[in-house]
Amino acid sequence: MFPLVSLVLKLYAARLWEGGNVNRRFIVISVLVFTGAACSSNDSSGSAATSSADAETHLTVFAASSLTAVFQDAIGPDFEAQHDGLTITFNFGASDSLAGQIQSEGTADVFASASGTWMDAVQDDPGVTDRSDFATNQLVIITPPDNPADIASIDDLATPGVQLVLAAEGVPVGDYAREALENAGILKEAEANVVSNEEDNASVVAKVTADEADAAIVYTSDVSSAAGNDVTAVEIPEDVNVLAIYPIAVVTGAPDATLAGEFLSYVLSDAGQASLEEYGFGTAS
Repeated sequence: MFPLVSLVLKLYAARLWEGGNVNRRFIVISVLVFTGAACSSNDSSGSAATSSADAETHLTVFAASSLTAVFQDAIGPDFEAQHDGLTITFNFGASDSLAGQIQSEGTADVFASASGTWMDAVQDDPGVTDRSDFATNQLVIITPPDNPADIASIDDLATPGVQLVLAAEGVPVGDYAREALENAGILKEAEANVVSNEEDNASVVAKVTADEADAAIVYTSDVSSAAGNDVTAVEIPEDVNVLAIYPIAVVTGAPDATLAGEFLSYVLSDAGQASLEEYGFGTAS
């Protein structure tokens, strides 16, 4: 019972004991006290609501653009469903660009890179913990559905007049693509056909789906049925293909390092790995 209410009741009882009548002034005072107590009760309810709002948690994940579909449509929602009040904010882009943002802004809880090189950079500055390889990917050639340039093999990318799109140098998939072209012995000829150097993997795929190029080199995950891209895939032979290994880590200074660690654990769990496999990624063993 509120102290002021208790006091009023005691005074009221005393007046009754003395046989006195409760006058109007005493009634007014009583009403004011009870009203104040009610307001206090309402304030407490407001504080409870605020506390409930404060219970909401947020996690910021910087991830390579090739992870957009699986993180946004599968792993993210599944992890949120296991944590009441959690909202995950994803920042997708080229791993080199994301590394630069992490170093300059310091807003990421988790970094999932398509390249060990850019994870190394973040490990040096500002630092990472719990680093693990969680997925692999390989390269594939994509064309518009009707394959207008009749691309049947990687060698066809060197044919004069083919409009080829690659990711820019420094972007993991762009570097991997150039490595594969060099392995095939056609790097110089293929680069002469490049009509656009894109900022990330998603932008490369978009050029082909918009019929703005004859061919591009992207990841095998981009042609999985789960990714939903309307393209034709042309395989790259194993002997010239490149294996991309994806590392993930908690960024030092993360606003919520504990929750970030739980997200890593989920990505590495059987459920997380199953989602990655569904979206065309290989496992990192």
